[in-house]
Amino acid sequence: MNFESVKVLIHERRSVRKFTDEPVTTEQIRELIDCARYAPSDTNSQTWKFVVITNKTKIKAIEDLTWVQLHSRAERAEAQGLNKEARLLLKSFGPYATAFSDAPALIVCLATPYASKFRDRIFDPIGLVGDEVWREEGIKSSCLAAQNLMLAAHAMGLATCPMTGPVLLAEKQLKEYLGIEEHLDVNMVIALGYPSETPGKLPRKEIDEILTIVE
Repeated sequence: MNFESVKVLIHERRSVRKFTDEPVTTEQIRELIDCARYAPSDTNSQTWKFVVITNKTKIKAIEDLTWVQLHSRAERAEAQGLNKEARLLLKSFGPYATAFSDAPALIVCLATPYASKFRDRIFDPIGLVGDEVWREEGIKSSCLAAQNLMLAAHAMGLATCPMTGPVLLAEKQLKEYLGIEEHLDVNMVIALGYPSETPGKLPRKEIDEILTIVE
């Protein structure tokens, strides 16, 4: 493996919000999930599951239920006198939060609470942390799997866009629509398809702004 080729892959990945109509195959999806499942996880707990929707009608339904919640939040904001914020929520955030609408596939990334023999035998008996922390631990590992998936998709010539808008606004409704079990958290959704745009490289913070080396 060559470091420079891996670096190029990472640097060239983009979040794409416009896709062609070319479908993503079941074999491609399975290959991506194969890459996702080899992400590291806390004590190999593998706290991830994936639901992939390729039915355009169902993707549109998920967009619609997200917009319903957007309008509901905007109405609440207006009732509090936040008219400008309500307009911005619908005009600016709405299209951003539903940019998966024309993707050939939508990946719903799920996280299970962290579970292991360490938790069963040590952590829970001594009350190390509360259940909410174990839920967060599961989400952390699920995020690692999602990044594996997106990099693999880019290497395959596909494009992705990770989004949390539908989760922030309509996680409950999304889970009900897809029949997702209550104990699972929706970590993010990822639009997947062949790109019809080539976004530019967005600026990043300088290394010295984000790095501290302790010797």
